[in-house]
Amino acid sequence: MSIGIVDVGICNLGSLQNALFSQGWDSEVVSTSSDFSHHSHLILPGVGAFKAVMDRLNFSGLSEQIQNFAFSGKPVMGICLGMQLLADGSSEGIVEGGLTKGLGLIPGTVRSINTTCSLPHVGWNETRHLKEHPVLKGIRKDVDFYFVHSYRFSATNQDSVLAETEYGEKFPSIVAKDNVIGVQFHPEKSQSNGLRMLDNFCSWNGAC
Repeated sequence: MSIGIVDVGICNLGSLQNALFSQGWDSEVVSTSSDFSHHSHLILPGVGAFKAVMDRLNFSGLSEQIQNFAFSGKPVMGICLGMQLLADGSSEGIVEGGLTKGLGLIPGTVRSINTTCSLPHVGWNETRHLKEHPVLKGIRKDVDFYFVHSYRFSATNQDSVLAETEYGEKFPSIVAKDNVIGVQFHPEKSQSNGLRMLDNFCSWNGAC
């Protein structure tokens, strides 16, 4: 199996590649729309601004290829901003209630965290598991993962929410639909539980 990591152009992919390698998985950075066919799994990481990344994905043709990969039934994981990109759209950087269109793989929208706490939300925080999933196998409920974000996923369907975290308000920290899963935290920076999650994802066939 080969794990494809989408290059969104604004984040260091080294820590994610090293984390996958430590679990025995080979990975390859995907930077053009012609690189997808031989991959069994796809990871969409990201930091930064929703609109800037979607503009790059749309311009390069990667957005359509990510969607086609997901529609084929192969497993897809979004990490941090990558999870938010799975939504229908985001209000980040948009005035007067508009939305920047996302990949539309998990129904929902993205908005700023409503909190009196300082933003961004940085550091370790608890995830409260609401449902079982193959990617969560062997991971204890209510463990901490490492977060860095100011915006949150608002799921259209509560059935899509696998786990919640609280930072001034509760927000989905893991969402999933069919063969697509998104995590708001950084598993590659979350020590043993994060590594277990990445290993589970790479072993997953996309069925629930």
